[in-house]
Amino acid sequence: MRNRLRLRLYHLHMLEAALIGLFFVSGIRYLIGAIYSRTGGASITLSLDPASIPAGTPGVVETAVLTNEISFLVYMLALPLLGLILGRFRILSVVAVVLIAAGRALMIAETSVTPLTAAAMVLGGGLLYLAMLVRERAQTLPYFFVMGIGVDQVFRAVGNTLDPSWSPAYFNIQAILSAAAVLLSILTLVGTSRAVRARNEESNVTLDYGLMPFWGGIGLGGLLFLELALLGTPNAIAGRADIDYTNFAPFITLATLLPLIPWVRRQAAATIGLFDKGLRGWAWMLIIALLIVFGTRFQGIPAGIALVVAQFAASMLWWWLVRPRAEKERQFTALWLVIGVIIFAVLLAADNFTYEYAYVQNMAPELAFLDTIIPPFLRGFRGLGLGVLLLSAFFAALPMVQTQRRIPWSGGTGLQSLFGLLLTAGLSIGVAVAVRPPLIAGVRDVETIRIGTYNIHGGFNEFYHYDLEAIARTIQQSGANVVLLQQVEGGRLTSFGVDQPLWLARRLGMDTRFFPTNEGLQGLAVLSNVEIVFDDGVLLPSGGNQAGLQRVQIRPDQGVITLYNTRLEFLLEAGDGRTVEEQEQEQQRQLNEIFTILSSRHPDGNLGRMVIGGTFNNIPTSPLADQMRAAGFVDPLAGLPIELNSTLWRIGYPQVQLDYLWVWRRSLVSLGAQTINTAASDHRMAVIETLIRPQ
Repeated sequence: MRNRLRLRLYHLHMLEAALIGLFFVSGIRYLIGAIYSRTGGASITLSLDPASIPAGTPGVVETAVLTNEISFLVYMLALPLLGLILGRFRILSVVAVVLIAAGRALMIAETSVTPLTAAAMVLGGGLLYLAMLVRERAQTLPYFFVMGIGVDQVFRAVGNTLDPSWSPAYFNIQAILSAAAVLLSILTLVGTSRAVRARNEESNVTLDYGLMPFWGGIGLGGLLFLELALLGTPNAIAGRADIDYTNFAPFITLATLLPLIPWVRRQAAATIGLFDKGLRGWAWMLIIALLIVFGTRFQGIPAGIALVVAQFAASMLWWWLVRPRAEKERQFTALWLVIGVIIFAVLLAADNFTYEYAYVQNMAPELAFLDTIIPPFLRGFRGLGLGVLLLSAFFAALPMVQTQRRIPWSGGTGLQSLFGLLLTAGLSIGVAVAVRPPLIAGVRDVETIRIGTYNIHGGFNEFYHYDLEAIARTIQQSGANVVLLQQVEGGRLTSFGVDQPLWLARRLGMDTRFFPTNEGLQGLAVLSNVEIVFDDGVLLPSGGNQAGLQRVQIRPDQGVITLYNTRLEFLLEAGDGRTVEEQEQEQQRQLNEIFTILSSRHPDGNLGRMVIGGTFNNIPTSPLADQMRAAGFVDPLAGLPIELNSTLWRIGYPQVQLDYLWVWRRSLVSLGAQTINTAASDHRMAVIETLIRPQ
């Protein structure tokens, strides 16, 4: 009877852990992007006259509203501290699940509760749930994270890296899942109470009664960041290692879930047991660090394999965050959970500035005395993405370093091994099916094609409202066969971890090529429904945001058309201390480098059928544009009224053209040009139609 009770509880615990873990992981992913989006929107709103903002503009956030949201988030971060006072009342775990379930549903319910507030409910409830879980069912904690991350990968695979459960269309399903989570929590509460009474004669020192030590909290923060920023996000691994997402996504899910199989854990325990107890944690940390270095500094299949193995090693670390608790030992798990979240937030901030370093401006006049300290420090994060990842790996492995008396990778029954194997195989196969690319009907042997350029601003509009669907509709409206994209992101946490080129390509039925310029996840991309036969790219000299030049060749007939895609230095009046003139000189150096590249590739001066497009970040009367015209390139948008050729549309600023499609006049004939009047980005899309001349 007792064994049957434990078996039923085991299945209930695993199911509950998987469901709540999924809500928690999905909610945190959304929360990170929502904070970035809402903060950006509030900063833009604050800088403008409210009367100048059209009614109903997405993303407009009043400062007071954001302040209330952030205050509520802080309260939610402190919620697990209730576990220090009321932890002995098991019903608190049900309260936590109700908060998680309600918050997860409200994220997409389109009510007066903002999505950020709802996501904060998921975070606060999740932390309280973890505090109770460690106290009463410590062995379940690893399953909470491993299955939560694994199932999250399945959802993101189905949505082409954009979680479909964030859509309002998913609300009915989410409501059912939320209700199921609450029901499961009640059943497990009742079952756990019975199990406790059934083992009254046993020692109170069991593997179920646990606590999270200080080092466990540090490890939680580092490991959670490492999973969300890289190892648990297949498209981030694909971007960092320059591998095919479709081929590697199933193996990443497999690596995530393998630790669920008791036999795998037993083999790992036997292997690590060969090391001296004082060295095994350091050895495991070193292995993960070396794999991350190799996977992010090299490219191709070996680098991808290294990061897949690193994900397996990192996923094994969840078992080291907690330990058994003695009968009268004091419990500070809730406090260390809060510390872990703070570590996680610090790593998030550091990661953000590895991308945003170029946009750090000097302090306000009243804080000008800090201009020599804070801005240079934040700009110094340039190129430190790997350093932040290694720091998170160090934090993640600290619990293993500090635990020397035991190896928590315990085995299990044969039935549990079978269940783990079936779950791991099933979800990995599911991901393999979900990520299969669609067939693309290529355009061939036509007289004209439409080419566009579009700075998508990381998927955000002027007020940092994130809407990739609006970006896709703009491209669809343009009728473009080929689109050069700038400010594209392949898996940054602040853009909700989405591989934007992949998502847009599959949404529009096009092929895509991505060239990273910053940390493997930010750069340039080309979408095309004309066959792509070649692509590469080079980095350009950059004093500010790293610029690059992407080359893509398409084949609309027997010959090829060469497309160059770029985004030059962004001009800031109050930036890193350089004057606008100095920044324009940087633009000039970048353009000179582009011409040097063209000269080396076309020494005879015959550029063939060529278009150079992108965001040049300067106006048509600038020396930059004059140099393009002197080199034999034509701007088809030139001569149109300002309202038709302007590509930068921001409230409070003059409308100007900063994006171009320069056509080499000896090869292609422009039949027309226009910009697409949508506000999906802070740039408008420019598109031209060209007559294809045979080569």
